[in-house]
Formats: sequence, structure tokens, C-alpha cells
Amino acid sequence: MNRLQNIRPWLAAFMVASLVACGGSGGRDPVLGFDTPPVPPAAAVPPTVTAVAPAPGATGVATNNALITAAFSEPMAPITGAATFTVTCAAPCTSPTGTVSLDGAGRIATFTVTGGGPLAVSTTYTATVAGATSLATGLALASPYSWQFTTGAAPDTTRPRVSLTVPATSTPGPTTGVATNSAISAVFTEDMAPASLNASTFTLTCFPPCVAPAGTVTYSVGNETAVFTPATTLAANTTYVATITTGATDLAGNALAGNQAPLPAASDYIWSFTTSAVVAPAGNVSVLSTNPASGAAAVCTNATVNATFSVPSGLRMNPATVNSGTFTVTRNGGAAVTASTVLLDAATGRIATFTPQSPLVVGATYTARIKGGAAGVADLAVPANTMLADKVWSFTVVDCAVPPPQVGVPLGSAALFGAFGGTAGVTNQGLNTVINGSIGTTAVSTAVTGFHDAGPGCTYTETPLNVGTVNGLIYTAPPPPTVACPSEGTATTFAIATQARADALAAYNALVAMPGGPDPGAGNLANLTLAPGVYTSNAGSFMIQGGNLTLDAQGNANAVWVFQMATSLTVGGPGAAFPSSIILANGARARNVYWQVGSAATINAGGGGTMVGTVISQSGAAISTPGNVTLVTVNGRVLSLGASVTMVNTVINVPAP
Repeated sequence: MNRLQNIRPWLAAFMVASLVACGGSGGRDPVLGFDTPPVPPAAAVPPTVTAVAPAPGATGVATNNALITAAFSEPMAPITGAATFTVTCAAPCTSPTGTVSLDGAGRIATFTVTGGGPLAVSTTYTATVAGATSLATGLALASPYSWQFTTGAAPDTTRPRVSLTVPATSTPGPTTGVATNSAISAVFTEDMAPASLNASTFTLTCFPPCVAPAGTVTYSVGNETAVFTPATTLAANTTYVATITTGATDLAGNALAGNQAPLPAASDYIWSFTTSAVVAPAGNVSVLSTNPASGAAAVCTNATVNATFSVPSGLRMNPATVNSGTFTVTRNGGAAVTASTVLLDAATGRIATFTPQSPLVVGATYTARIKGGAAGVADLAVPANTMLADKVWSFTVVDCAVPPPQVGVPLGSAALFGAFGGTAGVTNQGLNTVINGSIGTTAVSTAVTGFHDAGPGCTYTETPLNVGTVNGLIYTAPPPPTVACPSEGTATTFAIATQARADALAAYNALVAMPGGPDPGAGNLANLTLAPGVYTSNAGSFMIQGGNLTLDAQGNANAVWVFQMATSLTVGGPGAAFPSSIILANGARARNVYWQVGSAATINAGGGGTMVGTVISQSGAAISTPGNVTLVTVNGRVLSLGASVTMVNTVINVPAP
């Protein structure tokens, strides 16, 4: 009896500890004769919203954007009853009604506008998710999650495209030497309708006697990335064909512009690769660097928190594992910071960015944590490699006199335009010009020459030697370009063009109003590597001549660059034969680069090279010059407030707003 009495305290402690470890639900202990309290699982934490689309604060959102999405850190129960997903706007706007659905994994909720659409022009909407609960734990969001976005004046008619694939797309293909334990992924140029990326629209096949592998398809909101994860490793020394069909659409319902038909037609995107006889090496993921650095004592209130991963497998990180459940920030070790978004950089696949929903507090110390272990971040190997342990670091916030910009300049309706010719028009020469976006002018339709778009009969003075494709629409003043194109060159399209010019002017003035910064190259930015910030030309003009310009985000995918100049911008040269390019490094994104030009911009007059960012000029822009056949690429926009935009064999890729 005494021995039993001696063992009971130990046994009681053991059973309580077991309940804690296993998430026991409590009950009467048959041996000890007392009630044990319910003990929640030790790791149970409320679910969080990790990313949304349209993005928080987005401007120029298309009026036909019928889908609003929110991604969660874990699978959720259906959003019905007390759980709600609403989209509202202030009177006199009528708030839209809609239906709410979850994707197959329960990780993405989609509000589909069914009444009150299309969305109103130039209107701010507030989307709110409240009361949603975790499917596994039953825990609800700690508080409602709300964000705002503002529409522009135009619908989105630009077809989404695939901007990057892993394994890489090669021409003619297949890409060789692919590890057999790799997942297959594709990054898109804009957010897609989550339900449109599934096992029917994203497939992997191979030639007999190989059997097409089974797998799961996931889509990551904000990261614009779809991943096909094979159920088992792929066969060695085998050629596979990955296909994304036109069933994949963007949030406005535009079908995919793949690589099987010329624009502006919709088509599948197909690429092939051949596996090797080896697998991607196993090895634990780790955090290579952070921004802010550990122990940083002078972090600005508008800072984002970033981490760059080391991935021994050589693969990308799995975007589905990088979210506000695995990447957290707390103030002074206590209250959690609500994330506006937690995203993985699309270009590298290895930089995670935590963007706080509200500014950080001056004088406070914050602790960032990235979760390791089986429930933490992982790469895209099959099976996945994880981190051995949590990565934890701290930093302190101060009141920066002029904090570097972390948010881009609102472009409003101008965001959908690849080229805008002010009051004078847009002109193309050559056979290889493609605008992945819309173009416009407040001038009459005859001021646009050398282009056609997807509208039936919508051709703007093309000749056999001057044919340009617009993967969007063309907006001008009346009259229509041809009798066969009644939808363009109307009062409606003129109103949209007028609003776009007004929004471009507002953005231009906002750029001018920013406090000036240094002139690091005495006017010539060639061969420089620049950190985020505002740069101002002392002499009034900037050039990039004699080399390339590198923009280094230092691991901050929200980093912003603003270049202010009172007069001109010249990219390329000296002379016409030497193109220059802008190189984005360490998470830098084209959508966050701005060029405010007081007079005119000249971009790679001799052809070739890659320009990056949104150029807003007062007096026009010229891209390349007649006779050049080497393509100039602009990853951004070229917007003129006054004179025309002219181009020769130019490809413009408009970033998502």
C-alpha cells in the first residue's frame, strides 16, 4: 500500500504530461479517481490569413475582377454561418453580393461576385474575413482580417502568362539533367483564379512505357505560383511533358496565353524536361541571412521583415509552407504582429517577406521566428527537406527621419497600361512588338499606328512591315479605328484613357514630391549597384551608359527605388550601338521601380537590352529606333503625359498592380 501511495504522485504527473503531449481531452482517471482537465494540443495556435488578392492597398484593380481571394496558414472549415467573407464599399457604391468557396485543400477562400458587379470605377473596397475556423483544431482567427483595394477605370483583358517554370522551359527542349525528386512549378504574371489550377489544368505526362505520375496541384495566392507535386519520385532518364491548359484563368476570367499560339489568342503552356539518374541532394534548409539583421538597433517603422534561405537541394522553397503560421513576428516577446502578407519571392523562390499590417512601434523590440521541423518551412524536393530548428532573431525600431519607401506609388487606372501616349498617341515599327498589357492615348484612334488587339477588326493602321500585338485593349478618343471595331474609339474608352492620364499625372506629382536623395553616379548610373531608396539627379538628367545598373533589394522583396530627374532619361549608349540593362537582384521587383522624367525618355536607341520599372515622362518616350531588329524588353510601363510613345520591335511586360 505504501509503495502504491509512493507511485501515485509520479503516475499522476506522468498521465497529465502524456495528456499535454498528446492533446488529451480530459476525463476521469480510473486509477487515481479524479477528473483531469481538458488539455489543448501544445502546438495549437489560431489560424492566420497569409496572403490575399487583390493585394492590400492595390490600386488600378480591374473592374471585372470578379474573384477576391484569401489564403490561410492551414486548412479551414467551410466559411458559413458565423464565419463570413464580405466585400463592401461606401455609399453611393452598392456593396457586391457573392458566394464563398474553399479550394480542395481548404487553404484558399474565394469570394465570387454574383451581384453588384462589375466593380465600380475608381472605388475603394474593403474585404473582411471573420470567424473562419481551423479544420483541425476548431480555433478561429484571432481577429477579423480586413484589407482594402481600389479599382481603376478599365476592365482587365490582358491574358495571364507563365513567366518562369521549374524545371526551366528551354527551346526547343527538353531541359536535361532534372533531379527525379523534384516538384514541378510555374510562376504566373498575375494572380490566378485558385480553382482554375487543378489536376485537370496542370498535368504531367511521359511517353510509354513510362506511366504518367499521379500528383497534387497547389496554388499559392500572392506568390502567383502553382506546384505539381508527384506522389513518388519520377523515373530516371525519362522525358516528361508538363502542360498548363487554357482552363487556367486570372481573377478577371481571362484564359492563359501560353506558348502554343501567337498572342492575343489563348493557348496551353507546354514544356518538357528529361530526368537524370540522380536525385536532388538531401540536406536541411537553413536561413542564410535576414533583413533586418539579428540585433539591428535602427529599424524604421515601415520596415518589412525578410529572410533568405539556403537550400542544399538546389531547389526552390515550397511557397505553401512559407506563411504567417511558419513566419511570425512578436513585439517584446508578447503580442503577435498581424501580417498584411507573407510571401515568397517569385524570381528566386528563396526570399520570404513578412509585411506588417500596421507600422512598427518606435522603441519596441521585435522577435521574428521561422518555424523548423516537420510542420515548418520546406523546399520543393520529394520528400521535402525542412529546417532542423526554429530560426529566431530580434531587432529594435527607431523613428527614422526619412524612412526609405516600402510601398510603391499608386498608379490607379494607369496600372493596366504598358504604354500611354499622353495627348499624342502610340506608334510601333517592326514585326515583333508585343505589349502584355493595354495601350492608350487621349488622342483620336488614328494617333495609334502599327498595332492590333484581340477585338474583332481592331487594327490600328498596320502595314506589312509594322505589326504590333496588344495583349489587352487599346483606348483612344473617338472615332473607332475601323467600322469593324465598334467597341473601341468610343466615348467609354476615351473616358478610361482620360482617367488613366489623370492617374499617371497624380503618380508623377507624388514622385516629384518625395524628398530628394543622392546622385551616386554624377548622373550616370551605369556599373552601379544601388540599394533601395530615392535618387535625384543634381544636373537634372540620368543616364545608364557604358554598362548595366543593378538594383539590390538586399533580401527585401518590398524594396522600392525612385529616380527623380528634372529633364531627361537616356538608357544605352553612348551612341546607338551599346544597349544597357537593369538587373534585379536579391528579391528586387520591377513593380517597385519608378522613373520620374521631367522631359523625354530614350531607351536603348540601338535596340537590345532590358529596361525595368514604370517610366512616367512629361514629354514622350522613344524605345529603340527604326531599322533595329534586336528586341528591347521593358519589364514595366512607359507612360507619357504629353507627347507620344514610339517603339521599334519592343516587348513590354506590365507587372501586376
